[in-house]
Amino acid sequence: MLAAMTRLLVVKATAGADAPERCSQAFTVASTAVSSGVDVSFWLTGESTWFALPGRAAEFDLPHAAPLPDLLDLLLTAGRVTACTQCAARRDITPDKVLPGIRIAGAAVFVEEIMSDGAQALVY
Repeated sequence: MLAAMTRLLVVKATAGADAPERCSQAFTVASTAVSSGVDVSFWLTGESTWFALPGRAAEFDLPHAAPLPDLLDLLLTAGRVTACTQCAARRDITPDKVLPGIRIAGAAVFVEEIMSDGAQALVY
């Protein structure tokens, strides 16, 4: 049933290791949706922006949660992953430092996505 849906799900993760359960929820919901055939755009903002860098997701540990590297790989393979421009700049994260497949974009792109017909946005 979900595979037939053409709606866009935009998930914004605002937390990282500072709020591990909220961070894991964002990754889990987005990866579950993309596994179900939903078109997913996943945004790394705030402290989650660090996961745009190689190896950073592997440092995340939350008992009884799916491994973050696996979820991020799935999102990169079957969805879209974006790191917030300002959040990246505050952390000295540049396009040449991020994992392949992650773009850096700002509020205008986020607003365009969430305002598209049929889009649903979730912020964690």
